[in-house]
Amino acid sequence: MASRKLFLLPGDGIGPEAMAEVRKLISWMNDNLSTGFETSEGLVGGAAYDDHGQAISDADMEQAMSADAVLFGAVGGPKWDDVSYDVRPEAGLLRLRKDMELFANLRPAICYPALANSSSLRPEVVEGLDILIIRELTGGVYFGEPKEITDLGNGQKRAVDTQVYDTFEIERITRVAFDLAKTRKGKVTSMEKRNVMVSGVLWNEVVTKVHGEEYADLELEHMLADAGGMQLVRWPKQFDVIVTDNLFGDMLSDVAAMLTGSLGMLPSASLGAPDPITGARKALYEPVHGSAPDIAGTGAANPIAMIASFAMCMRYSFDMIDAADRLEKAISNVLEKGLRTADIMSDGMTKVSTSEMGDAVIAEFEGLSL
Repeated sequence: MASRKLFLLPGDGIGPEAMAEVRKLISWMNDNLSTGFETSEGLVGGAAYDDHGQAISDADMEQAMSADAVLFGAVGGPKWDDVSYDVRPEAGLLRLRKDMELFANLRPAICYPALANSSSLRPEVVEGLDILIIRELTGGVYFGEPKEITDLGNGQKRAVDTQVYDTFEIERITRVAFDLAKTRKGKVTSMEKRNVMVSGVLWNEVVTKVHGEEYADLELEHMLADAGGMQLVRWPKQFDVIVTDNLFGDMLSDVAAMLTGSLGMLPSASLGAPDPITGARKALYEPVHGSAPDIAGTGAANPIAMIASFAMCMRYSFDMIDAADRLEKAISNVLEKGLRTADIMSDGMTKVSTSEMGDAVIAEFEGLSL
């Protein structure tokens, strides 16, 4: 069997603790299922800045570019609040996305039945929730130029961020959304702000054109992004696949994540375009949660989002559909048994540490695999 090359970037805060549980899982799979994963590890974020003054080194970028997939933990923390903008911890993640051309960010929002009572919304609103947000990741206001702060004199400054989208960028993310909708309920909701932003006018126009020419058998609805945010907390189960730009995708996916009870539960995938010859995509997988420096080192972190990100890695980078299904089922089974980390703890449940949760998921996965 050909090797499967994974590059691990644990990062900062709880990132290394969550990544340790995936490392255990990979080791078990190699030993018992002969999966042939080969792992190497690098530095990113604040850890990289402390080591060599950059958010990610050129050498580690080379490893990321040559790997079959990258697993990413989390970056940032108050320790690095005062470092210069171009080497801040988050710059490492932005460089990975840009240099690897990871234009499609997939963020599922799934409410496990066992956690319906953990959401801030009524259980009947979120129980059974299963939506997928497709965020354009390499364009828009995060990367548009000019991006600058200008000194106007007399104590005044002007900050400029530029929202830019070309037709091809909107076309390719739209196709990702519709292709994934084919495997789900067949409905795509496109969100933008065409009422006040000309980029939203173009976004709406291009999505409508791609739908009519290539995916007319699927359902498309358009919604202003602010109205979409309201509807996500009003009745989220009306949605199936949501496609939106970089800025709105960042915000709306965080809203959707909290519907499920905890940011510590949800994974994400960032994918590039398929290679025209091999069909392989560059890909990075990461939990939705941040570095949570306040609980780092305490054993309180929830590793499920990181483990579920590895499940997405198996599904999208290695076509290991059965193994991904079993791992996601293992997570659900462990939750049904009442095990909880601190972020999802509730009355009558059993509180466990990061490593105990990881061990429980691996044991459940073992039972489903052998």
